[in-house]
Amino acid sequence: MTKRLNSGHAAIAGAIGSAAVAAALLYVNRRKEKAKQGQKAPTIPSGEPPETD
Repeated sequence: MTKRLNSGHAAIAGAIGSAAVAAALLYVNRRKEKAKQGQKAPTIPSGEPPETD
């Protein structure tokens, strides 16, 4: 008869691994949102209105 592997340890390891992946994805998405919010429209250095055609 073969030894049975303890599936409890595998389940715990899988849960920890998937939680780490989810946390990493949330972190990356937040950084992207903050980077987009930090971008501002370019200002005109002289203060004059832009000339458009």
